[in-house]
This record gives sequence, structure tokens and C-alpha cells, in this order.
Amino acid sequence: MDEGSMGSSHKRRALWLGPLQEQVPKRKSNRENLDRFIPNRAAMDFDYAHYMLTDGRKGKENMAVISPSREAYQKKLAEAFNMNRTRILVFKNKPSTPIDPIPQEFLSPSSPQTTPVKHRRHIPQSCERTLDAPDILDDFYLNLLDWGSSNVLAIALRSTVYLWDATNGSTSELVTIDDDDGGPVTSVSWAPDGRHIAIGLNNSHVQIWDYTVNRQLRTLSGGHRQRVGSLAWNNHILTTGGMDGKVINNDVRVRSHIIETYRGHHLEVCGLKWSASFQLASGGNDNLLYIWDKAMTSSSAPRQWLHRLEGHTAAVKALAWCPFQGNLLASGGGGGDQCIKFWNAHTGACLNSINTGSQVCSLLWNKNERELLSSHGFTQNQLTLWKYPSMVKMAELTGHTSRVLFMTQSPDGCTVASAAADETLRFWNVFGTPEAAKPAPKAKLEPFAHVSRIR
Repeated sequence: MDEGSMGSSHKRRALWLGPLQEQVPKRKSNRENLDRFIPNRAAMDFDYAHYMLTDGRKGKENMAVISPSREAYQKKLAEAFNMNRTRILVFKNKPSTPIDPIPQEFLSPSSPQTTPVKHRRHIPQSCERTLDAPDILDDFYLNLLDWGSSNVLAIALRSTVYLWDATNGSTSELVTIDDDDGGPVTSVSWAPDGRHIAIGLNNSHVQIWDYTVNRQLRTLSGGHRQRVGSLAWNNHILTTGGMDGKVINNDVRVRSHIIETYRGHHLEVCGLKWSASFQLASGGNDNLLYIWDKAMTSSSAPRQWLHRLEGHTAAVKALAWCPFQGNLLASGGGGGDQCIKFWNAHTGACLNSINTGSQVCSLLWNKNERELLSSHGFTQNQLTLWKYPSMVKMAELTGHTSRVLFMTQSPDGCTVASAAADETLRFWNVFGTPEAAKPAPKAKLEPFAHVSRIR
């Protein structure tokens, strides 16, 4: 008997027994007169019950021939549509949804119930600003762009070093060094104080300038025999890398400035980077990557390097130490390699290698997120943002029409400047605005800290 006929039968019985209600014991109403085997029909889902008794059983019979991926998909689909129930009969109503005694909007931000969902950051696909960079040298092995801690960007355009102040957008000329005087300029690097800048020259000399007074302080010479294409500061130590393959530590405070010389490369040194733990990475045109440790720089040591890494098959210029994992180093290879590799600086092991499909010219880590930015050459001349450690591409920024040779990062870590052989300098808001710094947790007071101790 279906549900409709059962209802009409009850109706007829109620009409027939109407006059006798005073002569028989009082019975419960139809709503309370529950079936013995189905106590609460109002709480049942008859459509779901019909499905489980017909189509649901067929699905279980065919589970043996379903692939694991399809089986997982069906489980997710069943959860989304609340089809993962196993019971058909319902004996009581579901409890009502509890009401929060305190509305969510009145809860404090620190409450775990109001943890905000982190939305995906919008990454602008076009640059914010473009400046002309005429006569910039199209040389992969040089380092002609740097952004100092005082928010002043330095760029070398052949023989002249220009300064661009990011706070007001003003441009000034620091120095011009003609070819007869040792030019062109082959490298620039700001000191950590943001006031002094080192300028490497084609004649193997390095000049130190104070940009606030526009005055040259000294010239470092006698260390290299050929041009100085890479520079890196470590407090008052300026490390220089030359075409002669030597890596030299110079103490800019003393007259005899050469304090250490690292020998390992036999071709031009085109990449130098110091880590926060005082380890130096150097990359060269000999396809080699070295990691040096100050504890092993004694001239009496049989070998000076900590690791000699031979994973790349082209020149290693792009180097970047990870800001959130001190022993992690990222390196990029030239056109014959096209790979980004990640190294454990303690063990020398290669943790991962990604083929980017084009020459890797420069690498920058995001200071606020686990992301890595790379700049490339032919064919797209793009900037690629990677999610670390999955190395999934988050964005590809195009605009340059020739290989993007140089990149540098603003002091706040938000903006990236890129200079390319197309003679343009572009600014990208690729890393976004960092979140507000969390307040430092209050120090926990030790119990009975105010009580004097005997020992």
C-alpha cells in the first residue's frame, strides 16, 4: 500500500469512528500514532531511501571495476551532497543547531573560531613604472643593478652610475668613468648601511663612494688582474669576483685591504652572495658553484671550499640564499643549463632541480612568503614567480623584449626592479604588501620570580 492510499484509509476510519469517540478510550492523534518499525516517518528522506534500495546497491556492485581515482572522486561527491549516509530508518528528529551565545562578530580576533581565511594574493601582470636605461651593457656576466637600504637604486649605464631615489623619484648622476680611466663600470653593490657603494671596473679596480656627499673614499687595487664583475658585502668586508677566477675578501677599513683569497674557479666569477650565517656562494663561467666558509679560509688548509658543486651545465650567475631557511641556496644556470637548483649548504646535497626552459639570469626570494622569483632570457624574456617548495608557477610577468639580465629588491621586500638588454628598467609589485607584523608575545614570568634565592 502506497503512502497516498494509507492516508485516505486513515481519513475514512476517522470519519467512521467520529460519533463513538466518547464511548471508547481516548487514543493518540495520527501524528503521534507512530509506526512500530518506522518510529518517525516525518524525519525520513524517502527519495534517499529509494535510491539506496535501487541505484545505490548497483553502485556497490560495480565498485570492483572502478579505478582508485574515480572511487575517491565519488566519495568526495557523496560527501558534498550528503549522500554518504548508511542508515535508511530514522527513529528521532535531528537535534536543532545550537545557537552561539556570543555572535561571531563580537569575538576577539585572537579567538580560534574567527581565524581568517588567507585569500590568494593578486599579482599584477604589468609593471608599475618603466624608466629608460640607455647604453646598459648586454653582458650576462656583469652585475649592474642594486637597491640599497636607504631606498636608493643604483644602475650602471656603460661608464656612468646613476642613482634613483624611490622616495621622491629623483634621478642623479654619481660618477662617470671613461674607458681611458678604467671604465666601463662592470658591477655595483650597496653596503649594508645604504650610504656607501662599491663600483667594480673593467680595469680590475674597485672604487668606494659615499653617495650622501658625492665623494670617492678610496680605490681597491692589486687583487685582480682583470675586470671585477661581481661584488658582495658582509658588514665591512667587501668580496670581489673577477674575470681571473679569484674571489677576494677586502676589509675596507684598513690600508692593506686584501685579507683572504679564495681559489677554485678557473674562469670568470659572475655570481657572489653571502648568507646570514657567513657562508659565501660563488658561481662562475666554469659551470661551478662553490660554498665557502670563513672557518676554512686559512691558507694552510688543503682546500678552502666547503662544497664544490658541479650540477649545472652552464655558467652559474643567479644565486639567492633563502631568508626563512638559512642553509638553503638557490642557483640558476645559463642558456645551456636553464635549471634552478636547490642545495643544502650543510651537506652539499641537491634537493631539487627544475628546468625552466630558458636562461636563468637572476633569482630573488620573497622576504614575506615562500616564493621565488626568476628572470629569464630567450624566448619569453619573462619574470616567473614560483611557489616553494612545490615550484608551481604562480605568475609569468612579461614586458621586456630582451633578456632580463638583472633584478634587485626594494628594502621592504615588496617591489622588484628589473633591467634588461632592451634598455628599460621596470618596477613590479610582484611580492605584494607584507602583512602587519604580529605583536611579540609577552614573556612568561617564572613562578615566584620575586622571591630571593639562596642558590
